[in-house]
Amino acid sequence: MSAAIIHHWNPEDPVFWERQGEAVARRNLWLSIPALALSFAVWMLWSVVVVHLPAAGFRYSTNQLFWLTALPALCGATLRIFYAFAVPVIGGRRFTTLATASLLLPAVGIGLAVQDPSTPFEWMVVLALLCGLGGGNFASSMANISYFFPSARQGYALGLNAGLGHLGVAGMQLLVPLAISASVFGIFDGPPQSTAQGPMWLQNAGFIWVPLILASTAAAWFGMDDLADRHAGMAEQAVVFTRRHNWLMCWLYLGTFGSFIGFSASLPMLAQSQYQRADAMHLVWLGPLIGAVLRPLGGWMADRWGGARVTFWVFVLMALAALVALLCLPTVSGSGSEVSSNGYTGFLAAFGLLFAASGIGNGSTFRMISSLFVAERLKKADELPSARAQAAREGAVEAAAALGFASAIGAYGGFFIPKSVGSSLAITGSASAALVMFIGFYLSCIALTWWAYSRRNAPYPC
Repeated sequence: MSAAIIHHWNPEDPVFWERQGEAVARRNLWLSIPALALSFAVWMLWSVVVVHLPAAGFRYSTNQLFWLTALPALCGATLRIFYAFAVPVIGGRRFTTLATASLLLPAVGIGLAVQDPSTPFEWMVVLALLCGLGGGNFASSMANISYFFPSARQGYALGLNAGLGHLGVAGMQLLVPLAISASVFGIFDGPPQSTAQGPMWLQNAGFIWVPLILASTAAAWFGMDDLADRHAGMAEQAVVFTRRHNWLMCWLYLGTFGSFIGFSASLPMLAQSQYQRADAMHLVWLGPLIGAVLRPLGGWMADRWGGARVTFWVFVLMALAALVALLCLPTVSGSGSEVSSNGYTGFLAAFGLLFAASGIGNGSTFRMISSLFVAERLKKADELPSARAQAAREGAVEAAAALGFASAIGAYGGFFIPKSVGSSLAITGSASAALVMFIGFYLSCIALTWWAYSRRNAPYPC
């Protein structure tokens, strides 16, 4: 195990970075990305599974189905609070290995449970909560990767890790419908479910990930590294709770990542319930794909033009996109019958813009966090090289903790958005009330970003 422990790590030293640091950092990054992609795939698995449960013989209400899509986000967000502080205590390689292996529990559990339509709803709730293990992994993954790269390259590195990791959502929403349409594992699949469209192997929604999880677990254990000089206890990291901009950035990241993960979870059910389009599931995966691909761009843009400036315009676009989606919703007569649903194309386009803006904002907000804490420490440090090096290390530890904690708060959007949409549909028959609430929230993010970070003489320019 000692061969995988690095005792000296200083990526801010150009000589160290060029001679050995960059190669090690890139190796850890490229092994982190597939593990994170699998985490996102398992985390959002219920967004697709619930759509097919009625055809498989499960008699759950629409509200129960929305609960199953929302609970993984609730659990994952809560776990992120603890995962955010785990890497400096346990080590990046060891924690990544354990966290990736834990995905086997929900993957196998779902594969077994969906084969029996009499499976109690309470057991499905347990499996939905277990999928939250995948959501928790994001906090530890981002904190770990932030240690390996110098501050000047963290926007790109964190954007790449998260952006390609987010592809797990789009990949899952594209792959699962294909996997459940065929007997992928032969006799190990079990019997198919008979539906009006033909046989369906819904269990493959879980089983398809098992060999990939095993491979990624082995790759993390044998290929990643632990950084001994980034070891820190909870007390050293907990100082971020006293930093004002830690809480401000949590609010902004709730707006960007919370929107990405919340709409990823709810859009399949939302599109189907509002438009009753048979082709809805053929298109919804494009939204998460757009957001995932553009996250590295957001980090790069923030590195070049400043995170606050990029984030400000991101929220402007998100507010406008949510308004367009609101205007494109089907109108309903007083008797409850649908009058018009001609806005389906505009609705999907608006959500495409929402995903694009949230993806860019995910990268820009994380760049803001990684720079704020290091800059604050360096501002207070003496001019001696040793003092500034120590300040940079302390700032990196605080930034990593803040990245993880902000990701935890942001992930609660994956719970609130599906529940807001589900409640709006249950009470009014339309998602309009939920979208109005989202628009109001984005306006608050615009005001906060401008006041605290992007205006002239802002308290925390970045």
